[in-house]
Amino acid sequence: MKLSLHISPCPNDTFAFDALINGRIDHDFDLAVEYHDIEELNEGVLRGDPDISKISYAVYPLVKERYALLDSGSALGRGNGQLLVRRKGETAPIRTVVAPGLNTTANALLRRYFPEVEEVQQMLFSEIAESVERGDVDAGVLIHEGRFVYERRNLELVADLGKLWESETNLPLPLGAIIIKRELGEELISKFDKLLSKSVRYAFANPLVSRDFVKEHAQELEDDVIEKHISLFVNDYTISLGEEGRKAVEKLIKG
Repeated sequence: MKLSLHISPCPNDTFAFDALINGRIDHDFDLAVEYHDIEELNEGVLRGDPDISKISYAVYPLVKERYALLDSGSALGRGNGQLLVRRKGETAPIRTVVAPGLNTTANALLRRYFPEVEEVQQMLFSEIAESVERGDVDAGVLIHEGRFVYERRNLELVADLGKLWESETNLPLPLGAIIIKRELGEELISKFDKLLSKSVRYAFANPLVSRDFVKEHAQELEDDVIEKHISLFVNDYTISLGEEGRKAVEKLIKG
């Protein structure tokens, strides 16, 4: 069966989906794969475009009538939250912030913990650090590879939004989810869910097999950055949310 699959080009997604996309495990799905920035992924599911997609957890309440949440494939954990950064030495109040999308979990946490921010601008995640460094805005929220390399720039940490979440809830932070159209039916949904879980387990068992595929799509190509990214965002919750993972998702969605 042919299915459209939209994921991000980031190492955690390409690592987790490698075996599934590149035929390292057996299946009979014909996948039409597209790679998009997280806010583009969110906008795509709001339109109902893809059969299966990565999304920000914050947008799931808006699409849950049409899409089901998969147990596998999530980016969720501890110590992996978004970072609010500003230019080094700045002391003025933070009023304008650039974020990787208005529908992202990053923006939801920014609004949760920094309600005094007056304006949030949307920008491609890979361009945020440079924009903050230029002084275009007071601060920016970094995700993906950006959180590992911001110290190379004239930037400093204001707050780790993930740590604020963990301190408040004592739960892992739900970042990204994989969802699938409910109209495809429970049998197919369950089949794909199990297959994705198998793909993640294959990636863990064969960590270097996917490296060329991951590098083909990554923004930062250094091996150490890629390894840090994968180790931080792909974990046991990616295989299965489990009871704690589902509790964390419910807490984020309900506030």
